[in-house]
Amino acid sequence: MAKQQEDEDLDLGAENGGGSKKKLIIILAGVTLLLLLGLVVGWFLMDGEEVTAEDVQEEVVEEQLPAIYHPLNPVFVVNLPPGGKAKMLQIGVQVMARDPALVEFIKHNDPMVRHNLLSLFGNQQDAALRDRKGKEKLQAEVFKMINQILKDQKAAGEIEAVFFTSFVMQ
Repeated sequence: MAKQQEDEDLDLGAENGGGSKKKLIIILAGVTLLLLLGLVVGWFLMDGEEVTAEDVQEEVVEEQLPAIYHPLNPVFVVNLPPGGKAKMLQIGVQVMARDPALVEFIKHNDPMVRHNLLSLFGNQQDAALRDRKGKEKLQAEVFKMINQILKDQKAAGEIEAVFFTSFVMQ
């Protein structure tokens, strides 16, 4: 009878141990399946491309060249249209770029740039240039005009800014 009791205890233990082993195997299989599913989803989200540490560094570190300021010398002197108090406008202009080749391109095309800017400055009304907004509008027009010239002449790049270094109306 004692032996029968031990056999029953052993049978119960074997059943319980087998069930917990089955649960453990099911849990491990589920975790493995989830990991594989996560890897597959990650692969498709990244379009199948491997990302290395070098790729990440190249994207993050964009080397920006120092600013190069190029004066458009001599200063621009134009007669203003009749009807206003001021008769003459004198403007010193500098452009900012980061590419030395672009600055050389501007130097090489200086007559064309100066011609277009002289036409632009000569058509300004002195009343519009008396306040800050008028000067900023003119500055934006100069910026747009120079970049359009660069685009038309198929230059590699654009200027980043235009600065008036002197501004005199008489």
